[in-house]
Amino acid sequence: MLEAVEVAARPGYAVSVVKCAEDHPGWSPPEVADGHRMVLVRRGRFRRHARGVVADSDAAVGYLAAPGDEERFAHPAGGDVCTSVTFGARRWHELAGSGPARPAVYVDARLDLAHRRVVASAADPDYALAEAMVELVGRAITQAAEGPTPASGGRGDDAALVTRAREALAADVPAAVGLFPLAELLEVSPYRLSRAFPRAVGVSLTRYRNRLRVGRALDRLEAGERELAALAVELGFADQAHLTRTVREHTGATPAALRRLLAGERKGAAPRA
Repeated sequence: MLEAVEVAARPGYAVSVVKCAEDHPGWSPPEVADGHRMVLVRRGRFRRHARGVVADSDAAVGYLAAPGDEERFAHPAGGDVCTSVTFGARRWHELAGSGPARPAVYVDARLDLAHRRVVASAADPDYALAEAMVELVGRAITQAAEGPTPASGGRGDDAALVTRAREALAADVPAAVGLFPLAELLEVSPYRLSRAFPRAVGVSLTRYRNRLRVGRALDRLEAGERELAALAVELGFADQAHLTRTVREHTGATPAALRRLLAGERKGAAPRA
């Protein structure tokens, strides 16, 4: 039995968790890949036949599939759980460039960590997951590629880029909804934009953007906002729980506690002369 659960889907890419729950020692019927795909194993192992090569995939070795690849799979060791990231042609080119890549991807500890971060970031698909995915694909492609990739390019002027990005985020322009549209607005690769923030500001783009959203939430809470679910939607959080987690991470308190605190400080403020 094969079960695929979509974790996130955005224009040009999707992330799914795929579970195979039964032994299947023989080869499956052929499947033709219809897009670029990277598959990393979380648990178990399986065998893949493609491009005339039979290769095993496990927690230490994943694989890249290209459009048109005819694939067959066997599961002689029982079930497995994988993360599958699929890309449209344009998104793949932004991330991987146009050079050829070996199908096998060695998963070192850093790549394993990046993989786990993607799976854990589903609540924020436009920034946290997108940044984790950029790091994941960057590490995988860099070691599997046979030539330069966008991930191995130069830095450029990080300070100027980050200044423009901060202006867009502060103005809450439509493209600021996610890493990929913001990178398109600024005419840079998502790799470069994601990596520029820690170098120039000291925090990730996701954390910087969340800091701005928490500030907006504090403004509303200070004004007495009580509809936290509606506030979460307005500020672009997945739900009220996501808003609460993010506010608590940045301030150490929940939105409800902050509202009471700020309301008390307003009441205790000295009257103006």
